[in-house]
Amino acid sequence: MENVPRPAEELAVLDHELAHIEARRLQLLARRSHLLTLLTPPQPVPTRQTPAPWPAARAPETSPPSVQNALLALGGVLLTIAAIAFTVVSWGSMGIGGRSLVLGTVTAAALAAPAVLLRRGLASTAEAVGALALVLTVLDAYALYRVALPDADPLGYTAAACAVLAAVWAAYGLLLDQLRTPLPAAVLTAQLPLPLWALAAGTGQLTFAWALLATAVADTALALWTKPEPTRSIAGVTAWVAGGSALLIASGLSLTADSPLDASRPGALLLAGAGLGLFVAVRAPGVAFAGALVAGLAATAATGGVVRPAVPLQWAVVGYLLCGAALLTAVRAPLPRAAVRGLCAAAGAVGAGAVLWTLPSVAATLLGPVSRVDAVWSGAPGSAREAIGTDPGWSANATAPLVLLIAAGLLALAYRRLPASWRPAALSGATALNWAAVLVLPAALDLGHGAAVATGLVLTAGALTLAVYAHLPAARRRPGHAVPPAVSTTAMICAPAGAANVSLLALATESTTLVTLGVLLALLCVAAPALNPAATADDTEGDATEVSPVARAAYLARSFQTVLACLAVVTAVALLCAICASAGLPREHIALVVLVVPAAGALLGARLGRHPVALPLELTAAGAGLLAVVLAAGRPETVALVLALCAVVAAGTALRPDRRPAAGYLAAALFVLATWVRLYASDVSTPEAYTLPVTVPALVVGALRRRGDREASSWTAYGPGLAATLLPSLAAAWGDTHWLRPLALGAAALAVTLVGARLRLQALLVLGGTVLALDALHELAPYIVQVVGALPRWLPPALAGLLLLAVGATYERRLNDARRLRESLGRMR
Repeated sequence: MENVPRPAEELAVLDHELAHIEARRLQLLARRSHLLTLLTPPQPVPTRQTPAPWPAARAPETSPPSVQNALLALGGVLLTIAAIAFTVVSWGSMGIGGRSLVLGTVTAAALAAPAVLLRRGLASTAEAVGALALVLTVLDAYALYRVALPDADPLGYTAAACAVLAAVWAAYGLLLDQLRTPLPAAVLTAQLPLPLWALAAGTGQLTFAWALLATAVADTALALWTKPEPTRSIAGVTAWVAGGSALLIASGLSLTADSPLDASRPGALLLAGAGLGLFVAVRAPGVAFAGALVAGLAATAATGGVVRPAVPLQWAVVGYLLCGAALLTAVRAPLPRAAVRGLCAAAGAVGAGAVLWTLPSVAATLLGPVSRVDAVWSGAPGSAREAIGTDPGWSANATAPLVLLIAAGLLALAYRRLPASWRPAALSGATALNWAAVLVLPAALDLGHGAAVATGLVLTAGALTLAVYAHLPAARRRPGHAVPPAVSTTAMICAPAGAANVSLLALATESTTLVTLGVLLALLCVAAPALNPAATADDTEGDATEVSPVARAAYLARSFQTVLACLAVVTAVALLCAICASAGLPREHIALVVLVVPAAGALLGARLGRHPVALPLELTAAGAGLLAVVLAAGRPETVALVLALCAVVAAGTALRPDRRPAAGYLAAALFVLATWVRLYASDVSTPEAYTLPVTVPALVVGALRRRGDREASSWTAYGPGLAATLLPSLAAAWGDTHWLRPLALGAAALAVTLVGARLRLQALLVLGGTVLALDALHELAPYIVQVVGALPRWLPPALAGLLLLAVGATYERRLNDARRLRESLGRMR
């Protein structure tokens, strides 16, 4: 059995344990206080006679090492300035022996002092003195030139002095390896001898570039096999600078060479630089990509530079592109992975540069026909270049299609080697490059105008076919022939651009315009219904990992279908206008024919129902109504007829529940506008003729609304309709000298007022009463003027004074009443 104590007993045990713990705690605190007393020295207790201790000092803002380094640096700078001033300014006041003795003694002492200081542990001071010693050696070299070799070539002497100083400083740094300045200074100084010797020899830019490349080779060796870290970093940076400068100079010489032999000389330097870059890519993994990239670009510049003078100008870019494409063979070479990526990146950079070279040709082909819009049906141009109207230099850009095709092929070849995230961009780029190559082909080959139009139609048909085929159900496609989404998306973009371009090209002649617009309309009418945005989702149904890309592809397909439908409407309008113009119809008759498009759009929209394409298609077709109004401008009768027909189309659209509100209001507005324009055409100036056709339907609509909604305000139901007639008639009545209009307006306002009073409708009562009062005032105004003119002149001021006195007395009485009320409330308990 388990013996469980009673609660009282258990509570007593807990109290005992807690008391024991508290006693132990007090014991430990007392011991802690005693130990603190032993460790802390006693402080004097301030008294009234003893002043308070000084406030605690602020923490130092700089650390002792920082102060030390600042002082040493400042001292070294001052000594350096003094040495330079002594050498340059005060040199002539001493003899040759004294000068040599002073400089030699000071330099030797400065070079020897760091060793002594290092043994004593003064490393920072040794560093400062060592830097001063390096400056003194430079001054020694300058002094030697001024005293012993004043007739020597300055560049040659400087090159030799830099070589000697670099060697001396390197030996000094290796001897005193604890100093950090000599070895980096030696590396930096070693950059000068070879380039300066090349300049002193005056052998030209190529020799100077070779000197830079040799310097870069030495720097590379230091960067790869030197152990001290600062020296390696500095040598690496100087290697990139010197080598890059050499390659840039050689590239410029290669581009300006007149013959393959002349280009081979800088080409040899470029190949040597390429070899150096590839060697760095193999031996230095950290910079393998950059080294291989530079190597690939240098090799391309070398080989392409030799090919360039041997071929016509338009083939030079093709030569460079093919040389760059050869770099892709490095994917099978036994090179580090980063080096292979660098060579492929170099090939991509060459391809991108070649594509940029073709951009002026592509832009001229796409946008050039816009410059000939003002020459519609002026006759067939002699060639495709003349039809474009813009010359980007076709003689030099004749190979632009070939360049674009080669670049597209390179992208297709690199597709499998690219990361998965880059593959869609590669496919899209290859598709766009192929499309641009075919687009530029007629102008590049200087084909005829008909060939250019035919090529544009074929190109547009191909892009539409590719986009439609990509979204066919899997059952209707051949197995294994699915079109990637990137390709179909690019085709969706290229198709409208190609259609617009060929439409502008076709405006040169009447027959070409009619045929081209007819073919485009047929293509668009076939492609738009054939697109199936849901086909992609059906192909991958159940694959959760493909939901997002599939949904995106379906959205793009639906958007493209909408664009094609709207383009079909625009093309239909253009074709109708072209046919009517070809038949010799006047503008106002063409306007009536164009109205077929809004009517057909409304019918097709009703057939499509809630399809996403329906609303954009109807809106685009409605835009043809605006074109019809513009075409009929200048003939008010035709404008009124066009507006009335548009109103009929809108009224028919309003029969559909989903279009009823917007289309109904539009139909009413168009009917009113048509009536007004017709009245204006008939020289009707009476405002009621314009306003009553608005007021009557508005009042009928308001009455129907009030019947269906008893809570509707009379201002909402009847206010707009009444104001549309009463207010313009009132304005006309005030300027009318006859009695008929004011009488009719007064009678109508009286009737409105009585009806409002009878039915208790505020809008009718207020509007009718106001108009009635103003109309009566207009009729009585002459008599009022006569009465006022007959009264004495003192009467108006007297009446005004009496009115003010009455108002003041009333105000005072109200104040007294309020005061008495307050006093009465104050007496209440």
